[in-house]
Amino acid sequence: MLDIKFIRQNQKLIEKASRDKNIPFDLKRLLRVDQKRTKLIKEVDTLRQEKNEITQKIAQIKDSSKKLELIKKMRLQKNNLRKKQKALAAVEQEFHKLMLWVPNIPVPDVPIGKDESQNVEVKKWGRLPKFNFKIRDHVELGEKLNLIDLNRGVKLGGFRSFFTKNEAVLMEYGLLDYTLRFMIKQGFTPMTVPWLVKPEYFYGTGFFPFGEEDHYKTQDDTCLIGTAEVSLTAYFAGETLDEKNLPVKLVGISPCFRREVGSYGKDTRGIFRTHQFNKVEQVVLCRADKSESENWHEKMLSFSEKIVQDLKLPYRVMLMCTGDMGAGQVKKYDLEVWFPAQEKYRETHSDSYFFDFQARRLNIKYQTTTGEKKFVHTLNNTVIATPRILGAILENYQQKDSSVLVPKILQPYVGKTKISPRKKIK
Repeated sequence: MLDIKFIRQNQKLIEKASRDKNIPFDLKRLLRVDQKRTKLIKEVDTLRQEKNEITQKIAQIKDSSKKLELIKKMRLQKNNLRKKQKALAAVEQEFHKLMLWVPNIPVPDVPIGKDESQNVEVKKWGRLPKFNFKIRDHVELGEKLNLIDLNRGVKLGGFRSFFTKNEAVLMEYGLLDYTLRFMIKQGFTPMTVPWLVKPEYFYGTGFFPFGEEDHYKTQDDTCLIGTAEVSLTAYFAGETLDEKNLPVKLVGISPCFRREVGSYGKDTRGIFRTHQFNKVEQVVLCRADKSESENWHEKMLSFSEKIVQDLKLPYRVMLMCTGDMGAGQVKKYDLEVWFPAQEKYRETHSDSYFFDFQARRLNIKYQTTTGEKKFVHTLNNTVIATPRILGAILENYQQKDSSVLVPKILQPYVGKTKISPRKKIK
């Protein structure tokens, strides 16, 4: 959420951000409602003050006829006040709803573009593997090695459901453990988080109203998280922190749930795009300083890169254009890992910062050493997400006989250096 004063003073900037991010927003309507709201606030304050003045006069006057006259006037004033307060409440509600749709302003070095085709590659790491045999995708490998069962997954959970089995399970949980321990060494506080969260915190982190349709909701008016970012960022909602305790560095491990609305026909094969997955997520709350946010954005990206480098997986880093960013993000990187069977890099990590966009919605402040209160800046990034990364491991480490080598860092968890074909349970 942006400050309404900033919005009033930067209307052209807001309209440009709305166009560049492909987020339709009626700024003129917001400003009309804002004017009406401001006018009603003044009227309510005036009526309240006049009512209080009349009340004081009633207490001082002894003449019964004059007192009766003032009481009638006070009742009339009270009735007018009630009507204005009711009107203000309705306008405040509309104002708040419209404010939730205002997009954040991208920083100047973000490329302007309509969609992912206009993202910009900024870095590339690793050599692409070369095979002297026919490349198999992760589905074929997973089935041959009895690591993935898609058919029974769909039978039980429907489309985009799956089972991982045997060494795939050991690799997955080994990788999550390895990643979590790495982040602890970087000074992050490890946390498990609520998977069911109240809608107000999805609004607070900016996932609602923009991505509301992509989240699962329960009959108890809670929603399943699509990332631990929601729970971690909202951890200090409504609180004021001490500047000396910043930055706050949190790392959460959790399952994530997404309906994948809008992805019809995309990545229908395998375990690339699923309704349920596991993730280690990093979140930072820092001082309201642009350079500090920028530094943390780069540093958090480096943590993710280190894990992928430890896995020896080729990847590239993409700077997202305006049309491929979320409403609240001011800058975003995607880290994309190489999938040999697809002959392309695919997104496995997203690294974003927001300035105080989320903090204003969640009312997370900090008190400076001089006593001033400011909203914190927030950042988040994937450290690792499974099972998507397992697909990349299977494809990049495959051998001619359909066996798959185990990445060195995962060998202690799997207990072997190679996974060979085995008989499937029929």
